[in-house]
Amino acid sequence: MSIWIFFKLIGSLALLMYGMKSMSESLQKMAGSQLRHVLQAMTTNRIAGMLTGTFITASVQSSTATTVMTVSFVNAGLLTLAQAISVIMGANIGTTLTAWIMSAGFSFNITDFVYPAFFIAIILIYSKKRKSFGDFLFGIAFMFLGLGTLRQTGIDMDLGGNEAVLGFFASFDPDSFITTIVFLLLGSVLTMCVQSSAAIMAITMILCSSGVLPIYQGIALVMGENIGTTVTSNLAALTANTQARRAAFAHMFFNVFGVVWVLCVFRPFIHMVCSLVGYDDTMEKGEPGFMANAAKLSFVLAAFHTMFNITNTAILIWFIPQIEKIVCRVIKPRRNSEEEDDFRLRFISGGLMQTPELSVLEARKEIQSFAERIQRMFSMVRELLVTKDESAFVKLFTRIEKYEGISDNMEIEIAKYLDEVSDAHLSDETKAKIRAMLREISEIESIGDSCYNVARTINRKIKGKEDFTEKQYEHLHQMFELTDDCLSQMNVMLSGRKDNLDVNRSFNIENEINNYRNQLKSQNINDVNNHEYTYAIGTMYMDIISECEKLGDYVINVVEARMGTKQREA
Repeated sequence: MSIWIFFKLIGSLALLMYGMKSMSESLQKMAGSQLRHVLQAMTTNRIAGMLTGTFITASVQSSTATTVMTVSFVNAGLLTLAQAISVIMGANIGTTLTAWIMSAGFSFNITDFVYPAFFIAIILIYSKKRKSFGDFLFGIAFMFLGLGTLRQTGIDMDLGGNEAVLGFFASFDPDSFITTIVFLLLGSVLTMCVQSSAAIMAITMILCSSGVLPIYQGIALVMGENIGTTVTSNLAALTANTQARRAAFAHMFFNVFGVVWVLCVFRPFIHMVCSLVGYDDTMEKGEPGFMANAAKLSFVLAAFHTMFNITNTAILIWFIPQIEKIVCRVIKPRRNSEEEDDFRLRFISGGLMQTPELSVLEARKEIQSFAERIQRMFSMVRELLVTKDESAFVKLFTRIEKYEGISDNMEIEIAKYLDEVSDAHLSDETKAKIRAMLREISEIESIGDSCYNVARTINRKIKGKEDFTEKQYEHLHQMFELTDDCLSQMNVMLSGRKDNLDVNRSFNIENEINNYRNQLKSQNINDVNNHEYTYAIGTMYMDIISECEKLGDYVINVVEARMGTKQREA
């Protein structure tokens, strides 16, 4: 075998993988938000969840994308783990469409359709409105070009006449159960290494179509691919939170269970699949019609992949509550998980970022979580104001300090994540979203700084052995109440959909804060002049009031960034 044929093989595999990635990303770009709404709305029961997972995965050609999207909804509390499991089952069925596309590519010369697709794509890509569709056409053209080149490379390699290759596969006993296990493990390891089940499926089709690899070993490789993809997602979820790890483990449980029962009925199940496709698995090489029979092998592999996942889903979909219990028993929350979840990113995890659309969704959920934590930080500040016990005060102040450090780190981490996303090929809409989100995290971090400044002022008051008057405490509580309302409204804005939200409420609260600050400022001057309290305590009192007013301005900046609107000047 020539070295150039080997390079042609790996190059066409790379072309296939790039085409699939590009096609998946452009599809998600075109229909990302709609798919998210479908996923959220259509998971009312296990059957609906399964069908939704199938539809979305078949649409975007990526089971990983569906799984990541599902996990992010579980984390946000929009889906239960049980609903997520049904969606993941459907995703496994939807992903089998890829195998059928590949089998079609191996059955006839698909490259004839590639070049017109390239021509149309290059025209569309320069059109602003049709750019995403142009990207999709480029992706599908590259995928078909990769498939066509793979098919031709398989013919050029003449594996059926290569004694070394034939001798290697002949060394395995086709009737041995150990051989099946060896090829199953080989499929798993190769899929983990390549990080693409599609690439390994393509190689399996080449080997089987050329008559080198018996159908039983080919199917064992396909089964291994199913396990290999789940190992990848479990490794990616190691750094994620408990629910993400449980969803990834549920995916693995589903596929491993399927492999176990198929191994128990291995031969009869394959005979059934072969008879459905019209392939004679008993035909020997050299018999009349052998070549025509061998041409169906790619369809046998695609049919097995589909039947495996459909049958597995049909069995397990009735046991979702039991699967959930098993998953929860195996994947336990980490020690001190409540505290840990408080101080770590919940939705953005290393290895889980897939496509720009999904990444933006992950980041948006993280920003929402960031804003909620900042409001919790403000609640601590309110509590600090009325804490008289010295040890309790020190403990609470230390916690606020810790939260301030966390808010700084969260801003950096989310910004870094968005920076990585912005390196990808993005639509204008997604670019605008990222710019708005960068502004949001900067302003939310400033809110955290304001909370800390208020806490420091309260701490300074305690150290100075001075105290506010009853009337000052009353005013501070009222200002804190307005500020908390402002933060609550900000979180409503960040969690809801733009078309269902009224931005005026945030503006009205902020105007109330401004007016109240101005009123208290004038009153403070009079109170100090009338010797109702010292100038020092008056300064600290106004520092807190002014910081609350600043905080309200930061909130408005967040709301404006999220809603894409500006407050009308009076």
